[in-house]
Amino acid sequence: VQLQASGGGLVQAGGSLRISCAGSGRTFSAYTMGWFRQAPGKEREFVAAITASGEITWYGESMKERFTISRDNAKNTLYLQMNTLKPEDTAVYLCAADESGTGYSGSYRFASSDFGTWGQGTLVTVSS
Repeated sequence: VQLQASGGGLVQAGGSLRISCAGSGRTFSAYTMGWFRQAPGKEREFVAAITASGEITWYGESMKERFTISRDNAKNTLYLQMNTLKPEDTAVYLCAADESGTGYSGSYRFASSDFGTWGQGTLVTVSS
């Protein structure tokens, strides 16, 4: 699968933004998908993940009350709705696919290494 993220931009603190990740190929609906982010000079950080069916989701600690991951398998698209944005949310947001078929527990803590296919990222800038 190939991934293309879009929808990033400049938003004021407290605002909202939805970013998307379009996947190519008929197998998009078979994969666990995730969002990560990377700010300048910082390590890549897990944001959220969702099972192939969309029934189970996971979130990073600082995002679970403000961000919502979802997917539309009919459109081969992954979404991340971000609300109450803060300047510290400024980063390049990357979508990724886990093509391994691994089942994860509800308490699993995702790492970059769990995902084998990555999109190019979309920049989100939150001004104070």
